[in-house]
Amino acid sequence: MSQRTERVLIVGLGSIGSRHARIARELLPTSQLAVLRHRGCDDLPANGIDQCFSSLDEALQFRPQVAIIANPATHHMQIALPLAQAGVHLLIEKPLANTHEGVPELIEICRLKEITLLTAYNLRFMPSLQYFRERLLDGLIGKVLSVRAEIGQYLPTWRPDADYRNTVSARSDLGGGALLELSHEIDYLVWLFGDIQWVNAVLCHQSELELDVEDTAHLVLGFAAKNGGKPLLASLNMDFVRQDSTRTCVAIGETGTLRWNAISGTVEVFREGEVSWQTLFTHPPQRDESYVAEWRHFLDCITHGTPPLISGQDGLTVLQVIHAARLSSAKRAVVDIE
Repeated sequence: MSQRTERVLIVGLGSIGSRHARIARELLPTSQLAVLRHRGCDDLPANGIDQCFSSLDEALQFRPQVAIIANPATHHMQIALPLAQAGVHLLIEKPLANTHEGVPELIEICRLKEITLLTAYNLRFMPSLQYFRERLLDGLIGKVLSVRAEIGQYLPTWRPDADYRNTVSARSDLGGGALLELSHEIDYLVWLFGDIQWVNAVLCHQSELELDVEDTAHLVLGFAAKNGGKPLLASLNMDFVRQDSTRTCVAIGETGTLRWNAISGTVEVFREGEVSWQTLFTHPPQRDESYVAEWRHFLDCITHGTPPLISGQDGLTVLQVIHAARLSSAKRAVVDIE
């Protein structure tokens, strides 16, 4: 245990907060582990937590050195800003917030105080997505000409032990909706293909699900041109209504097509002149694997002062794309990224 991680605070103890608490206890067995939750401490589960607070003032008196912010996105900044001012290293669950308001201030505070700010887009730690990126960078399929990304899962089956209508995903006041909840896709597309310059989007509530947010989002993304070439275009489809859970990205190149399947953990290629797909890589996802890798990276950044793989600026970039997508859908027009 590093002296920089003796006191760890978990903000929020829902499904993702509980996962972080479990991993923190496994990786930091001798650290003091505390939780801040709005529901209070009377029904605190027995999961290795040493202390519980119901107010931010109490949590600050604990003098945490590390904090995991896993409460609803609408409350992220009101917790993150005071913690950053106190010099606390931050891992903030995706999305970084529900809007970009307050995020540039948070990034600047963390820079001035030289503290780690990691945006928790854990898909970047999946071996299959890392392999997919390496093959793109290797030029396996030549110049990428077009991209298709898709994510869909039926919302009531996400958390079988909870009423979907009361979850974050279904409520605008908690930062729900397909765009925010499935924003992993926007983050990894920027990581793979570079800066997004404009968005053309349609957001809608297509199903009979009882929610006050979009359950479907269709985006066309325009990426910055590289080396004087033509701008890359990508289509991104996101939904809460699909019964056959799907998470894929297909990159169409000059000399073949590369396909990533997150659910099976496979990467396949269809080469020029061939008649079938070839499997290049298979690593089925394991329950906590990408989260543990994310945690190890976070702790390494704290110990050695190295830049995080997914920075606060990366989290802000996703929010800027989401903001543009909302404007685009409302105006029925292409919107440039600010």
